[in-house]
Amino acid sequence: MGSTGISKNEAAAVMQVLADYYRAFSTLDLQKILPFFHQPSLLVGQQGVFAVTNHAELAVVFTPTMEGLRSRGYGRSELSQPKLSLLSATAALVIGVAERYKTDGQPLDRAGVTYVMQKTDAGWKIAVIVLHDPGVAAPGE
Repeated sequence: MGSTGISKNEAAAVMQVLADYYRAFSTLDLQKILPFFHQPSLLVGQQGVFAVTNHAELAVVFTPTMEGLRSRGYGRSELSQPKLSLLSATAALVIGVAERYKTDGQPLDRAGVTYVMQKTDAGWKIAVIVLHDPGVAAPGE
């Protein structure tokens, strides 16, 4: 990441969007997370690759996940160990670990997660999410 003030401001903006996304996701209210996503967006995980062109399609993908978490006593999520790379003025890569906790604070599960963020007129949006092993490090590490 560059050392200019603009880069530092952009890095802070990207991380703030992800912090806000995790806060919204923790409510398990689908409508609260949809605005964080670029249209279209791409989701990659163990179940396959899902290309979604709009928020209605995104809701179809996320609904079973949220229902499953709710049934397991989900309480909240946090992004830990985030590593940010600004790729350009309008693209950023964030690799970290999504830590999920039960309502009583006990760990529920964790997954490695990579976000490709796109800067739009409305601010930074999630364009791609890739779920992976939590031990995967950022490139060059």
